[in-house]
Amino acid sequence: MAQTTPLQDKLVTLFGGSGFLGNYVAQALLARGARLRIASRHPEKSFSLKPLANLGQLQFARCDVTNEQSLAAAISGADVVVNLVGSFDGNLRKLMGEAPGAMARIAAANGAGAFVHVSAIGADAESETAYASAKALGEKLVAEAFPKATIIRPSIIFGKDDNFTNMFAQMIKFVPVLPVFGPDSKLQLVYVDDVAEAIAAAAADPASHGGKTYELGGPETLTMMDINRRIADAQGRDRHFIAMPDAASATFAALPGTPMGRDQWTLLKQGSVASGDHPGFKAFGIEPKPLGLFLDKWMVRYRKHGRFTGKSALAS
Repeated sequence: MAQTTPLQDKLVTLFGGSGFLGNYVAQALLARGARLRIASRHPEKSFSLKPLANLGQLQFARCDVTNEQSLAAAISGADVVVNLVGSFDGNLRKLMGEAPGAMARIAAANGAGAFVHVSAIGADAESETAYASAKALGEKLVAEAFPKATIIRPSIIFGKDDNFTNMFAQMIKFVPVLPVFGPDSKLQLVYVDDVAEAIAAAAADPASHGGKTYELGGPETLTMMDINRRIADAQGRDRHFIAMPDAASATFAALPGTPMGRDQWTLLKQGSVASGDHPGFKAFGIEPKPLGLFLDKWMVRYRKHGRFTGKSALAS
């Protein structure tokens, strides 16, 4: 007789399921036998998941999270609701503050048994950044509307297809001398699969994880300078890194069209390390994986001769 899981045949609505993290969370939920409804502005971005689902296991809903009627349609009939929506653009108070509160209220009214809300380390109602204050508002409104919700606060998430390590990898590939912003900022980079597994575990067991906040940080604390040097080493490239003073970094972040906005710079300067005030991966039985476990393999495509480049041979 086949073994069933707590999510077997349960309908899970996954908001933000077409993004980077959403792709991994969707796979973790499908692997547990959940029936998955991916709700997103652009659900077609997650059509690549179709081959991973059984017949009738996966559905897609076009959704505007700032519209309550749209939210209600996406949540209708769901046993579990998971919210991953995050952005540095647009009306952040609406997207990451008010919208999650509305999701939680509608989920509770519809009798959903679990709600998992993904926030971020650094969420702070008093923060000068719109991002961190919006994340804090989202946590507050979710907890008020759905007291047994699980709140997950990850550090910066890395993965083969992320926008973090790959942005630096691309610059290191082409530029011999690079500035490093916030060179001493401390980050507990966290592997995307580990975060996805924790989210799925929280969704599957609200009796154990409901009403709690978790901070998910990786097993090592690295500075931005450490990260840049590790990426260069994994590419086999000899690069010179210049530690940029805060004033120059802030000026750069204020310029239009730069890859780092003011909020991103402020948050980077603060760092992203678990406070220790909340449980972490251990509560889910997960041993988080370090960046070094993957970096050499992932950087092959950035090396001068790809997999034919000897790591000890420095490339120009």
